[in-house]
Amino acid sequence: MLGLVATLATAGGATAEPSQVEQQQARAQSVLQQIQQIDSELSHAVEAYNLANVKLDRIKSDLVRNTRHLGLAKQNLGSAEKRLADRVVSLYTAGEENSTVAVLLGASSLDELLDRIETANRVSDQDATTLGQVIRYRAQVKRERLQLKKARAAQAEVVATKASQKASIESQLAQRQSMLAGIRSEIRRIQAAERRRSLAIAASLQGQPVANASSSGVSAAGVTPDGAVVAPPARYGGVVGIAMRYLGIPYKWGGASPSTGFDCSGFTQYVFAQIGVSLPHYTGSQYAMGTPVSRDQLQAGDLVFFNGLGHMGIYIGGGNMIHAPHTGDVVKISSMTGWYSQTYVGARRL
Repeated sequence: MLGLVATLATAGGATAEPSQVEQQQARAQSVLQQIQQIDSELSHAVEAYNLANVKLDRIKSDLVRNTRHLGLAKQNLGSAEKRLADRVVSLYTAGEENSTVAVLLGASSLDELLDRIETANRVSDQDATTLGQVIRYRAQVKRERLQLKKARAAQAEVVATKASQKASIESQLAQRQSMLAGIRSEIRRIQAAERRRSLAIAASLQGQPVANASSSGVSAAGVTPDGAVVAPPARYGGVVGIAMRYLGIPYKWGGASPSTGFDCSGFTQYVFAQIGVSLPHYTGSQYAMGTPVSRDQLQAGDLVFFNGLGHMGIYIGGGNMIHAPHTGDVVKISSMTGWYSQTYVGARRL
């Protein structure tokens, strides 16, 4: 027997059949990973969008400054043109006393005459230079304005593109989040249905003799019709009622108490401890204890084992067991059909 145990034994916290809850949780995990990836992409898209807007705002600010400079250039050009025009007009329309010739002839000496000629030339050259500078500055400002308008239009397109990319990623993220919410809602629905089923089974078992043998043809003398000796009657059928108290406690790998949660062998260990039976926290060791029981002789309180000793539970009668299935699930009642029937290893009566 120990050799068989050594061959079949696996850790007591191994998972049982992938139930609907586990399948949905696997889907949820996959979608959550997609959300994390999309969220990472969104953060980059948002920053790219922000940068594009910063550049656009900078161009707009430069355009505002350019507009102000262009306005000043127009004012200065107008002032310079007016001064020059006024001076030209005065040369041709002023009377003799105010004309340039009169000013020059009004000199009292040769030195004063030369000084007046130099001053008149300097003023004329300065006016012309100022006017030329203003014209060139205005042309430069106009060129800059044209360039800024083109840059603003191009950057506005960049912002629109980045906004579209961001909106597309946000839409993908919203879809995945909605999908995740739907999956989680389905998990809650399945768990609620399983709890109702477990409670219904528990209620149906209330008041029934827990040590009744299943329809196996066992005689009053404890011998089957063909004379084979059967296992002794179950002494711990009352453990089923204790186990029922923990319906809904979450599965926890390595767990062995309701405060932290249970794994499969931790659950059986904790329940039997309350009636004074000490069990190791290991399916392989529990399988080596007690008396082997054939499946058609199962009674309430028998330990049942599955999946190469990777999982176990407590038989409660009617082809059902109570157990802690796997991560993401809770202590519940399950029918020993389907996967459990296919992977059934055996049973022990303590």
